[in-house]
Order: sequence, then structure tokens, then C-alpha cells
Amino acid sequence: MRQSPLVVVAHRLPIDDSVAPDGACEWRRSPGGLVSALHPLLRDTPATWVGWAGGTGPAPHLPDVDGVRMHSVPLTGDELRDHYEGFANATLWPLYHDAVEHPEYHRRWWEAYQRVNQRFAEAAAEVAEPGGLVWVQDYHLQLVPGLLRELRPDLRIGFFLHVPFPPPELFMQLPRRAELLRGMLGADLVGFQRAQAAHNFAQLAAKVLQLPATDRRIAVGDRVVRIGAFPVSIDTAEMSALAARPEVVDRADRLRQDLGGPEHVILSVDRMDYTKGIEQRLKAYRELLASGDVKVRDTVLIQVAVPSRERVARYQILRDRVEHQVGRINGEFGRVGEPAIHYLTQPFDRAELAALYRIADVMAVTPLRDGMNLVAKEYVAARVDDTGALLLSEFAGAAAELPQAYLVNPHDLEGLKQELLRALRATPEDVAARMRAMRDHLRHNDIHAWAGSYLSALEESGSLLGRRVTAG
Repeated sequence: MRQSPLVVVAHRLPIDDSVAPDGACEWRRSPGGLVSALHPLLRDTPATWVGWAGGTGPAPHLPDVDGVRMHSVPLTGDELRDHYEGFANATLWPLYHDAVEHPEYHRRWWEAYQRVNQRFAEAAAEVAEPGGLVWVQDYHLQLVPGLLRELRPDLRIGFFLHVPFPPPELFMQLPRRAELLRGMLGADLVGFQRAQAAHNFAQLAAKVLQLPATDRRIAVGDRVVRIGAFPVSIDTAEMSALAARPEVVDRADRLRQDLGGPEHVILSVDRMDYTKGIEQRLKAYRELLASGDVKVRDTVLIQVAVPSRERVARYQILRDRVEHQVGRINGEFGRVGEPAIHYLTQPFDRAELAALYRIADVMAVTPLRDGMNLVAKEYVAARVDDTGALLLSEFAGAAAELPQAYLVNPHDLEGLKQELLRALRATPEDVAARMRAMRDHLRHNDIHAWAGSYLSALEESGSLLGRRVTAG
């Protein structure tokens, strides 16, 4: 068994759903998300990625991809339903996103979650070299750090949560709250997107587990677990270079012509998820059309809504509602050859996405709650001429880093409408000043800075072993 000095453990392997007959695989590069964040880091690092390859049944043997070894973990159909669709995405996901939808609790789901986390921990223990570093990712695998520490106490273990971590009053609802906290505390370093999340975690460790805790360190027996905020980012230079390619510039020009050469293009790129604020955004846009503040003849909205978790009933219901809303708006305000909304549900490759970013005069990123939202950062990176207005939810993690965006409370319909109009009507000077500031921030805080910051902190965590911490 070949072992690696660096092991990334995530629910999904970063490969396409289908493997070609010759066995070739490609990185799965969906808009935003974990793979886009980690791909640039692992491209040049000897590493193994442990994850599920998609499908059910025995784990397939997969070739290396971009020099990264793929180690697949099998899931049965029942485990996919109960662990992934159940506990991860119908219990934890809604709870961690401010209970936008009501979380469900079923003992069968928790049992599957434990079983799958154990399997992932065993896989990581198998492929990590002695004294190696294992980086566990996200809410699907919160038990893995604790389980892995029991199996391989020689390892340096990091855990990073890409989604928000809720305030104590929400987290306390979980029937298995103590087990989840103990699982995360198996890591040497627990990272979050925002400082408030680290604060929430420390409060819960003290309240639920009675552990001495500050917002930076938590004492667990004879260990000290470091915690902190490490806002995830993107490969800024890669996106900027892609957006500047002649073929992408040409594609953007053709797209704008295909749209009829409108004065304003508004773009939104989301997974189809109830946390993304799609329905609220469409309602605000409809009211602007109805009031005459926005006119179809000179303004176009492109809504990309990539299907997600389609086997889950609430996602099917959401998609039906969104499609009904789009149809109603186009029926009321569209013309022959001029729909009010261009609604697209297919995923786009990176070049097509960069072309869409280039034509968007306003990028509307208005989730009800989001850990970070890398689409917002990709848009800024793609605006190489310092044009374009970013309309950004206050409740996206990116808002803390990009205060020059046109910030909005997506729950406030009137405020959302007014801020969208403000972005549409902003002067070129105001837009350019804001975009320059955001681009400058991303140049200095890209994916490499994020990974370097986290991994450096993880390396330093070893010096804290054996030291105790007092709360305060």
C-alpha cells in the first residue's frame, strides 16, 4: 500500500461522475466549492485524496489525477440515502444555515453517519505515512478526526469546515451534539471560515463538554486543540488569466450579442439550494420589472441554477417553485425573442463561466447564509478591467473580506431591490474604485495564502501538545 505525507479526506473525490473507457479522469470543476479551492494546492503536492467516487457498490480502482492519488471509499445505496442525503444534508446542512429549512432528526441517519465516518477514518489511516498530515474536510465527516486519532495517534490531523457553524442555541438542538463536538476535537487544528464560527465552537465546547476553552484554544485531556478563522479563497491569478484569454473575450462578445446587446446584464450562478436566496432574488427582480425601474428591452437577468441533491424531496420542490417563478416572470414581462430571465440549469466549464463573468455588469450573489461563496471571488478575479458591480449578501462569508461590494440583506426585499438598482446605476468611477480594492485584496489573499496559512498553523499546533489552556 503506497502511503502519502499529505492526505485530504472529503466526501467526494475530485473527479468527473463518469470515467472514460480508457480510465482517464478529470478534475470536477463545478462553480465554487471544495474542489475549486483545493485543486491548485494539490496539483503540485504529493498527496492522496480519500473520498467517494459516486455510485454505489464496491469502490472502484482509479488512476492518479494531476499527480494526486485517488483512494475511493464505497457507499451502499442505503448509506447514500441515510448518511449523505439524510444526516449530512437534511439534518446538519439546514441547521448550519440558520435553519432556513427545518432540520430532520432520525436515529437511522445518525447510525449511517457514524458507520460512514468510521470507514473514511480507516481509509485515511491506511494511506497516511507515519507522522503524516491528514486534512479532513467539511460537515459530512465531522467524526473522522476523533476516529482517526484513535487509529493513528502519530498523525497531525486538521479539520476545516467550509459551511457556517451555527450559534450555540441552534447547535444545541442536535440530539448527538456531544459526539459531533468530540469528533471535531480529535483534530490538532479546527478551522472555520469566520471568527464568529470559531467563537461559537469554543462556547459549545465549554458548555456541552465542560472543556477549558478560548476563541483560539481548547484543552482536551493532555492535548490542546487550536481553532481559528481561515477564509477560503480561489486561484486569483488563474481566473484572471483565463478571463483575459482571447477566446474567452471573443466568447463573451458573442454572448452579449446573442442576448441582443442589452445595456445591463445581471448574472447569478448558484447551486439549486434553498440557502442561495434564488426565490427572494427573483421576486425582487419581478417587482422591479412591474414598477418599471427595470425594463426588459435594456436589462437581462441570467440565472444559472445547477441542479443539486435531486433525489432529496425539498430540492425537487424548490426547483419546481423556481421554474414556476421564472415562467411566470417571462410570461408577464418577456417578449418574443426577449425573455426577461435566461434560466440555465446545466453546469458550465471554466472558460464559459469566465465569459459569463465578463459580460455581467452586475453579479448578484445573495444567499440567505453561506460559509464563503467562491463565485463572488471568481467574479472579482475575472473583472480584469476593473469594471462590474458585485451585489453581495451580508450573510455570505465573502462579505467580511469584500466590504466594497454592494452589500445587502437578502431577507429585506425592499433593501434588495434598492441595492440592485444602486449597483445598476452606479457611476463607472464608483464601480472601478470598489472593484480595484476587491481585486487587490484577492491578489494578496488567494488560495495559496489560504492553504499556507492553514497548513502553517497546523504544523505549529504540534508545539502546543502537552500544554494546558485556561479559559478567558
